[in-house]
Amino acid sequence: MKTSDFNYELPAALIAQAPLPERSASRLLLVPPAPAQFADLGIRDLPSLLQPGDLLVFNDTRVIPARLFGHKATGGRVEIMIERLQGGGRALAQLGVSKPPQVGSRIALDAGGRAEVLERVGDGFWALHFDVVEPLEDWLQHAGQLPLPPYIQRPPGADDAERYQTVFAREIGAVAAPTAGLHFDETLLDALRARGVELGHITLHVGAGTFQPVRVDDVLQHRMHSEWLSVGADLVEQVRRTRAAGGRVIAVGTTVVRALESAWCKSEAMQGGELQPFEGDTRIFIYPGYRIRSVDALLTNFHLPESTLLMLVSAFAGKSRVFAAYEHAVRERYRFFSYGDAMLLFPQESDA
Repeated sequence: MKTSDFNYELPAALIAQAPLPERSASRLLLVPPAPAQFADLGIRDLPSLLQPGDLLVFNDTRVIPARLFGHKATGGRVEIMIERLQGGGRALAQLGVSKPPQVGSRIALDAGGRAEVLERVGDGFWALHFDVVEPLEDWLQHAGQLPLPPYIQRPPGADDAERYQTVFAREIGAVAAPTAGLHFDETLLDALRARGVELGHITLHVGAGTFQPVRVDDVLQHRMHSEWLSVGADLVEQVRRTRAAGGRVIAVGTTVVRALESAWCKSEAMQGGELQPFEGDTRIFIYPGYRIRSVDALLTNFHLPESTLLMLVSAFAGKSRVFAAYEHAVRERYRFFSYGDAMLLFPQESDA
């Protein structure tokens, strides 16, 4: 399986550069199993596509303003992209510098305070300690810059502070939004509840690695970045109750699939296969040939060519079916990526 097998042509004009005026105004491409036809709908049609007793699972992570700027003692400029808050003023970060910093060196921050370089951690990451006037997570709220994805060719604006968060974001720690959740507003959530659809949450703090390209041609040689997640006991009970009553579990976003599959795999190793609560790091890599067992449908945005997220979607709904859906979406001028439109996929045997 080659990384290039997951490439597709996308006109740059279809990459959404800003959100629509209303969250729930996005289009929705329905992708049922073949040979059923695709349907061009809107996200507001979602309640009619679900059944009473179904369970929608969201990721409630909250994006932190993770981008900072400063300079070294030598005067060299430094861009800091926080990857993970570690408590006690410590964070794991990527550094944009002309030369790697020395351990023990300090970075004077444009927003005030300083950061000390503690150690290099893995490939491309540094452990930093921040000496600032507040707890780091509070200080970042006014000192940091929202880290919009690299394919959005503009600086973040005032609207992004709200629109690049989901309406249910509460657990601080992500550096990228779980973008499938961006389509939901309170009106749509109320309509889903009125339909009898149950809502549940996991937490997975999306890391900057979600935008990193696969740099090897052999897919199986790729090593996934690490992300922290929590699948709680309440959500596990919701899943059990839903499945026992004949309902379906629908993941809102690939991060939910990664979280539930990570918990499932851990449970399988420890408990014989029944979903159990889990909290910790995951490097799970889902690609065609992997059988996703934790969800029955997937609501997701359109993903970058040759990305691990596109590979996950292909594992769920079949590569040929997914790529046919993407060709349809390009023809019909759907909006792509973080601020783009959505698709609702149902499973099909992987054909890659």
